[in-house]
Amino acid sequence: MRDDEATLDPATERATVPAHIPDSPHGMRRTRILVAVALVLAALNLRPAITSLGALLEEVRDGLGMSGTVAGLLTSVPALCFAVFGVTAPRLARRRGPGAVVCAGLVAITLGLFLRPFAGGTALFLVGSALALGGIAVGNVLMPVVVKRWFPDRVGTMTGLYSMALSFGTALAAAATVPATRALGGDWRLGLGAWGVIAAVAVLPWLALVRDRSQAVTAATDPATPAAGQAPGRRITRSRTAWALAVYFGLQATGAYITMGWLPQIFRDAGVSASTAGVLLAVTMVMGVPLSFVLPALAGRMRHQGGLAVGLGLFGIAGYGGLWAAPAAAPWVWALLLGISNCSFPLALTMIGMRSRTGAGVVRLSAFAQCTGYLLSIPGPILVGTLYQHTGGWDLPVAFMLALLVPQIAAGVVAGRDRSVEDEL
Repeated sequence: MRDDEATLDPATERATVPAHIPDSPHGMRRTRILVAVALVLAALNLRPAITSLGALLEEVRDGLGMSGTVAGLLTSVPALCFAVFGVTAPRLARRRGPGAVVCAGLVAITLGLFLRPFAGGTALFLVGSALALGGIAVGNVLMPVVVKRWFPDRVGTMTGLYSMALSFGTALAAAATVPATRALGGDWRLGLGAWGVIAAVAVLPWLALVRDRSQAVTAATDPATPAAGQAPGRRITRSRTAWALAVYFGLQATGAYITMGWLPQIFRDAGVSASTAGVLLAVTMVMGVPLSFVLPALAGRMRHQGGLAVGLGLFGIAGYGGLWAAPAAAPWVWALLLGISNCSFPLALTMIGMRSRTGAGVVRLSAFAQCTGYLLSIPGPILVGTLYQHTGGWDLPVAFMLALLVPQIAAGVVAGRDRSVEDEL
């Protein structure tokens, strides 16, 4: 399960099979192949807007005269967009259908990626980034819904395929942006804008799917809609476990966005070349490919997941400790350790699914934990940029990142206890 996967009530899941899948086996197979290709291409474009910027952040800052604080804001914009647009995505899908909304999101990604490099100033660069990230946000939420509708018998397989494509796109943008920029004459604007071409290609199969009205989603299949006949109950904000999950989700997201936004710059300031710094970020990101499969399966067999939260936190402490003491001494080791630590993400989603007994409860808990968590993650990258600007080095910012792992581990231990939010409410 990924950071953006919606959870449906079991009764709802059975109703998600498309009503207008072609009758013939050949037609059904052809349509499913098209949907699978569309999902993979869309997933490839859900992170390059973030990691490509991290690889060229120094050039962007110099080219636009951007302060460290504003650069930190750029690394926080994804969390804000995911929280804001993620809430609106189910309602948009109910009105227009998930295929149409995902297609519109990919168009927004394309326009944002083309717009921001050629903006005349910081303000327009931020607008272009927000446009692309808004498109990513709706894709995050709705693509799992498309998987549920078109592959109800292969949800795990298709989710795994989609997750691997997302991780691959993340790592590819981190590793290839600097070499691509050099191949295009060294202009960072062309290096960033090139990712818009890939996003434009991803729009094409979704345009074909939008023409099929079977992509319409009724309120019954909306992942934000509780199961019929189930009362809302007491506010989930009264649950200690819900708050622990929200804090854990928010702190791990803080670490992930700081890593994506600032890790290449930390290595570059330590004397590592720009291209190698991008590959190091790719190593950190690609760790999510295998571990996103291993961790949920392992956590599902355990009654208490707090031990996993502690273990992942210790990997992060070791990685940040190495960055603080000697960043250039063993950069590959630090990147690997931080990549393992950043896999707190699939653990957080697994615990969300295990801390409620009902489908409707999982929907409420997931919405609260993720939206609250993304909002909590916003200040961290901004503060890191501010500390870097005012101190002129990375000692204090890295120490701050390391310190955040202490409350993250504590929240993970509380969230990992064998109990449900229904009991607490």
